[in-house]
Amino acid sequence: MLTKLDLCSMALLKLGEKPLVSLNTDSASAQLARTLYDIVIDALLSNHPWRFATQNLSIEKNQDNEFIIPENVLRILHCNGRIYGNQICANTDNVQMMAIMRVSTEKFPSYFVALAATKLAIEFCIPLTGSQQMLRTLINLYEAEFQNAKFIDSTTDINSGIEQFSLINARF
Repeated sequence: MLTKLDLCSMALLKLGEKPLVSLNTDSASAQLARTLYDIVIDALLSNHPWRFATQNLSIEKNQDNEFIIPENVLRILHCNGRIYGNQICANTDNVQMMAIMRVSTEKFPSYFVALAATKLAIEFCIPLTGSQQMLRTLINLYEAEFQNAKFIDSTTDINSGIEQFSLINARF
């Protein structure tokens, strides 16, 4: 089971640094990991409609008659209302939405793990190594991994819903 510690250690290994033993030490790498991990992963999850992080939600009005966006929603892709801050205005009793959700580290697919480790390495690079060359190399690696991860993510679901389409059946 993958943990935050594992993912941060993978990022450090990409930089040629020693892996972390704990996130609670006073080392510079542990402090960076504690400070940046959640922000970087949330941004990476929000950056693309990853299938593993996308969910359909139905939200009911709260006791104040408001639709409040849940805290684990990172980005709303579609919604049957208007979004204002952390609320949704709609003339209905519930709001339907498709959203990118915060996902725990242990549920990341392998293609996303590699991408996240590289993104974390990019963020750790200058504070830990000061190397602009290494940063450029990691950015190039990240761009290639991002394209690969998007491709894998987009091809994980096989659409078989066309089999019973009447126009296709009429042809045969």
